[in-house]
Amino acid sequence: MQKTIFVVDDNDTNLAAAKDALKDHYRVMTLPSAAKMFAMMEKLPPDLILLDIEMPDMDGFQALSRLKESKTDIPVIFLTSLNDAEVEVKGFQLGVIDFITKPFSAPVLINRIKTHLEIDELIRERTAQLHQKTIQLQNLQNAIIFGFADMVECRDEGTGGHIERTSSYIKILVDAMAAEGVYLDEIQKLDMDLFVSSARLHDVGKIAISDLILNKPGKLTDEEFATMKTHTIEGELALDQIASRTDDVEFLRNARLFAGSHHERWDGKGYPRGLSGLDIPLQGRVMAIADVYDALVSERPYKKAFSPEKAVEIIMENSGTQFDPSVAGVFYNARGKFEAVVL
Repeated sequence: MQKTIFVVDDNDTNLAAAKDALKDHYRVMTLPSAAKMFAMMEKLPPDLILLDIEMPDMDGFQALSRLKESKTDIPVIFLTSLNDAEVEVKGFQLGVIDFITKPFSAPVLINRIKTHLEIDELIRERTAQLHQKTIQLQNLQNAIIFGFADMVECRDEGTGGHIERTSSYIKILVDAMAAEGVYLDEIQKLDMDLFVSSARLHDVGKIAISDLILNKPGKLTDEEFATMKTHTIEGELALDQIASRTDDVEFLRNARLFAGSHHERWDGKGYPRGLSGLDIPLQGRVMAIADVYDALVSERPYKKAFSPEKAVEIIMENSGTQFDPSVAGVFYNARGKFEAVVL
């Protein structure tokens, strides 16, 4: 497919010369101003722009700045009669890829454009390949995470499907919080895919807990419960070990906060550190509700499942003591979506 070149210059002679030189090789659009260029770009995005620097109303520097602000990656070559080092420095700082001096010769113009289009195409190909590799690595990471989380869950005979359900609850809850503007500043900084995926590892520390305790059908003794509570710290330690061998800081930071803080309470009576209020990371405050809701509506060896309505009632009764009241309020409004996950 023939490449499209924009030639932007307020001099008709320069426009005619450029079109005559390029017309046999490219589709050429000649435009007398930067304003006309931006208007044309809405209809036809070019593959490369030849941009004059000295133009009225909006000069080449201003036009290039506006192009970069719009996040376009279209290569731009400056056409100029100026021979000034400061002009070159400013142009390259703004993102121009080359300068062609006027008056230009047709062979120089054609060869410069050909070279830069080939480079641009190569960069795009390599970028696409890198993006594909990144997706493959992300898929591999997710597969390992899911496998690891499932392995932990399989040891706990009473929590089948818990990881998948709590991940769904987290996504529902955080989306609803964003919609209602609850802790919006913090939520807007999140990579939601990483956040939800890392929630799968909130119980990873249970891998260090004995099967005799993990699968005990009756009530735990005080000593057994003390051991069970260590799964929060054990989870942090396991994730710290992984973090020391990788650069994927954000994912593991989220996972560590989920693992270490999802049993903290708003009133400070939780574990392992007795954090209270907003000192509890957001990860812990949202997982506290997701985790307890799922425990309530699920059957366990030591209890029958509560109805979703009863689970909502219990959580709201504990709003402001066990749970962050702001998050609990959002949960109440989104309770129908929680119930849909259970069903």
